[in-house]
Amino acid sequence: MKIRKILPEDNQAIKEIIQASILEHGAPKIGTAYSDAATQTMYEQYQKPRRTYYVIEVDGVVVGGAGIAPLDNYNGNVSELQKMYFKPEVRGKGYGKKLMMICLERAKELQFESVYLETMDNMYDAQGLYRHVGFKLLDGPLGDTGHFSCPVQMLLKF
Repeated sequence: MKIRKILPEDNQAIKEIIQASILEHGAPKIGTAYSDAATQTMYEQYQKPRRTYYVIEVDGVVVGGAGIAPLDNYNGNVSELQKMYFKPEVRGKGYGKKLMMICLERAKELQFESVYLETMDNMYDAQGLYRHVGFKLLDGPLGDTGHFSCPVQMLLKF
């Protein structure tokens, strides 16, 4: 298993992982990362300031990823844990926690005060992981990510 920053040639693999995972969990295409413009051009999106996206490779194949970026349409120094998705065959192996911890460290390096995330209500394993590292449930969304179909919002303060 290897964690590295996204490369241009990773765009298609990450897009497919994100979209397949969203459909697998019965989430709608609209109002989720499925239809984000960023999902189409992940490498390019994460070349902007204060953004980093990492992928995980196993035997040279991209099997998942996650990133950190400023929270869209929010007036404050809050980052967002973005597009953390994995192929089913690598879930439950600790890769998600390892990658998330790298993203949280990156958010600290970028001097964000906290990390926000949005997820689906039936992504129980992901929510358990988020709670385990200290994320707390919020009563509603922060900012406006365009993910109006994601009913669970969480925040981790540093």
